[in-house]
Amino acid sequence: MKPTLNELHDEYGRYLYHLCLKLTRNKEEAEDLMQDVWVKVVRTSDRMEGVDRMKAWLTTICMNTFRDRYRKDVRRSKYVMNQPDTLDVPLLDLVPSGSPLPGEIVEKQDLRAAVQSKINELDAIYKTTIEYFYVNQYSLIEIAEMMQVSIGTVKSRLFRAKKYLKELLTQDQSVNELVIA
Repeated sequence: MKPTLNELHDEYGRYLYHLCLKLTRNKEEAEDLMQDVWVKVVRTSDRMEGVDRMKAWLTTICMNTFRDRYRKDVRRSKYVMNQPDTLDVPLLDLVPSGSPLPGEIVEKQDLRAAVQSKINELDAIYKTTIEYFYVNQYSLIEIAEMMQVSIGTVKSRLFRAKKYLKELLTQDQSVNELVIA
């Protein structure tokens, strides 16, 4: 026996609304999603005869509708920014490009050079530890073996090296300008 749409709504409406609310975490969006779900249910009501588990079928429709809305929102927000109608900027200028701007590249290079110069000012043991860990990306175990010390010692040296490096960087006004700007 095929249930009517009213019977479906009476039996599963509350469940679907709470599922929509859980997915969207917003009352208004949950209501919109709920409407979209029921539109799909009405459109596919001719296929309800073959459905054995009505709750699972409705849950699947709800989840798929949510995913579709999410993907659509992500695509839209990725390529179009909110802008006033009177803005005289071509739409292609608002599309984010994957490559950094020349100014960003120069800033990154300046910052990298400043950090490297401060690393060179560290004591040899701290400099070596930082370079092994961050530059060469050795594990703590590998560093301990190479330096012939315990892992705890490597952790302590790494902690102190980062602390001293941070102090050196915060004392240098030119580095502060790079980071703050």
